[in-house]
Amino acid sequence: MKTIIVNKPKEVKVIDTEKPIRKPGEALLKILYGGICGSDLGTYRGTFAYSDYPRIPGHEFSAEIIEIDENDLGFKPGMVVTANPYINCEKCYSCQRGLVNCCEHNETLGCQRDGAFSEYFTLPIERLYDGKGLPAKVLAVIEPFCISYHGVSRANIQPGDKVLVIGAGTIGTLASVAAKAKGAEVYIADIAEKKVNYAVNTFNLAGGLVNDGDNETFIEKCMETTNHNGFDVTIEAVGSPSTFQNCIDAVAFGGKVVLIGVGKKNLDFNFTLIQKKELNIFGSRNALKKDFLELIDLVKSGSVDLEKIITNTYDLDDAPKAFADFDQNAANMLKVVIKF
Repeated sequence: MKTIIVNKPKEVKVIDTEKPIRKPGEALLKILYGGICGSDLGTYRGTFAYSDYPRIPGHEFSAEIIEIDENDLGFKPGMVVTANPYINCEKCYSCQRGLVNCCEHNETLGCQRDGAFSEYFTLPIERLYDGKGLPAKVLAVIEPFCISYHGVSRANIQPGDKVLVIGAGTIGTLASVAAKAKGAEVYIADIAEKKVNYAVNTFNLAGGLVNDGDNETFIEKCMETTNHNGFDVTIEAVGSPSTFQNCIDAVAFGGKVVLIGVGKKNLDFNFTLIQKKELNIFGSRNALKKDFLELIDLVKSGSVDLEKIITNTYDLDDAPKAFADFDQNAANMLKVVIKF
């Protein structure tokens, strides 16, 4: 079978590998579509905090079940599914408390362990989720929607809250969609004006803010937008020290800050602002089973047109070009998917 591999930063190849053999309790899956995550792009660039080389990327995907044992979950050959790609240890304190999304020894497919970007892949049956008839291309982007949705859920957003999402990539845009679905007045910000406009116009958000690199001016824009009160909730979806600082500065006194973005750099800041504003700061890692199930139903209902997040599709053999194009044109591309 064909497999996509990142041998080192900026080197992606499509190679031949052996088709996996299914073990008892596992399903043999034929991958249909796979989304290139920001973490996959970070692996390609050499900037992702949780990856080493060589690495097979991929944890956003849809697949057809080829072989599977008899099971009480209703899965059968021919069904189209997606899956939970966060492999937890089941032993650490987090796992013991049911917080499997933030397992101390978590290994996400394509990050700390090889991912699903092969023509065939195996996974434990209990990790599968029925796609309920969603198109395979759309089902492949349920996982990034879950990342965004889980972060938004952490903040317990209420109808009427003013929310600022910093980062108009896939995760940030989908966080905006999730916050809007909870009744919030949502604004999105980025350095890329084209992405901001796309998010605002495509998903009918309240407004967009462009940060031209002058953070002081950007915060002034935020204050003007909120009648100088600050936002009730700010969500960081970039993974940059400066954008996390923006979230701290732009949030209202008594507000909430959610960190979804992943980065490698440190931030030196006046931490007394947390005390002064009495802020609630939430980290958000991965997602839970309930996030997948709720979002599959939400997209199935027609409430969210998730396909609009997909801006580019490539064939499997063009995977090296897909990564290179995404790297060079990230300001103009949202979700990039590969058709297997």
